[in-house]
Amino acid sequence: MSTALVLFRHDLRLADNAALTAACLAHDRVLPVFVHAPHEQAPWEPGAASRWWLHHGLEALRGQLAAQAGDLHLVAGDTLDQLRALVRATGATDVHWNRQHEPDGIARDTVLKAALRADGIAVHSHAGALWSEPWTLATDASQPYRVFTPYWRKLRASLPEPRPLPVARAREWLRLPGSLPTAALGLLPTIRWDDGLASNWTPGEAGARELLEIFADDAVSDYAKGRDLPARHGTSRLSPHLHFGEITPRQIQRTLQDRAAATDARRHPDLEPYLRELGWREFAHHLLYHFPHTPNANFNPRFDGFRWAAADDALLERWQRGRTGIPLVDAGLRELWHTGWMHNRVRMVVASFLTKNLRQHWQHGARWFWDTLVDADLANNTLGWQWVAGCGADAAPYFRVFNPHLQAARFDPEAAYLKRWLPELAALPAKVLHEPWRHPSALAACGYPAPMIDLAASRDAALAAWSALPR
Repeated sequence: MSTALVLFRHDLRLADNAALTAACLAHDRVLPVFVHAPHEQAPWEPGAASRWWLHHGLEALRGQLAAQAGDLHLVAGDTLDQLRALVRATGATDVHWNRQHEPDGIARDTVLKAALRADGIAVHSHAGALWSEPWTLATDASQPYRVFTPYWRKLRASLPEPRPLPVARAREWLRLPGSLPTAALGLLPTIRWDDGLASNWTPGEAGARELLEIFADDAVSDYAKGRDLPARHGTSRLSPHLHFGEITPRQIQRTLQDRAAATDARRHPDLEPYLRELGWREFAHHLLYHFPHTPNANFNPRFDGFRWAAADDALLERWQRGRTGIPLVDAGLRELWHTGWMHNRVRMVVASFLTKNLRQHWQHGARWFWDTLVDADLANNTLGWQWVAGCGADAAPYFRVFNPHLQAARFDPEAAYLKRWLPELAALPAKVLHEPWRHPSALAACGYPAPMIDLAASRDAALAAWSALPR
């Protein structure tokens, strides 16, 4: 009777799980395992919002396995030590996992694979998170892509039609004594600040499926326009589920294509704008794989000589807490603090304000997002911050400085988003919120701070710093 271990990481699902499916097909008994080893992820161990999601995602997966008379065996410690102990306890001959693509994850898996194989254990790694592994696409010169559009053109042309996606079922789920309760991992905050997260999200495979169904029924048909309007649910909001592997790009693609095919031909939604956004996620992983230094260093080394302003803790705290006096910036950061998520259009404005108007190093923002986002993903976070700061691959030019007031007037014309997240201003008309510097008495009466910086003057200072860079 053959036994296999399946190591779960950021693939908390039973459907379309290549490692789990392969183990269930090849072996009589399967033990699903999760090893809590945040120290092995340093310096990018999960932030507070990610830990919250992980707790509930693990609980959801345990519930799914329990419905099949199985369980997720939870342990804590060094991954290699824990796997070796489980091999001894079960007599397992094989270990399966889905590949990770972050630099430290690749290095850890290389060590694990070599050590287990030296022990006589067969190790099988599988593709499970992306449409395309980061090393599979290259330019005609056999170089990694640095620009998104040609990358997406090649990736889009190579995407196969997604096949039916099975839910894995083992002939026998193996259960062992000694599995930790999820609460023992200490993932939830001791001082509870997570009510907003709990009221906005349902971690787990079922939560991902529900959001996808809502998106497929409604928002996808108007995605090209609706995705830019922060007051609407015009995006899929699937990013945290994708990060934790509770759903895959293949599942999303198949569901949307099936739903489109079932509609009247004259009303088929245009899926390409949304699929292209999933392509940006793939591009981020492509870049991180080929340029593993970029979470901590500029992609464009020209920016190594850029004159960032000195780090200012008081200034950073005002930005983090949404007290800058710039309504769209503050609304976005308060949305982030309350829900663990921020609308993508607003993310760009918030990041531009920090890196250009305040001229703070992009890594300050990247670290704050890493701790507070439920979809904190090293590849996407790095790409996004470097893109806005102007120092990344295919980046927005540094001289493109988002004007928060104009962005709010264009994409939140009725100020519905501003009023939701800035309740002290909710009684004021949209015109006041779009031009707050013109109405200091109204803002003072609400207790809302005056702008911490002059947007025009700070833009000029940022452009002067950029102009000083050697060409």
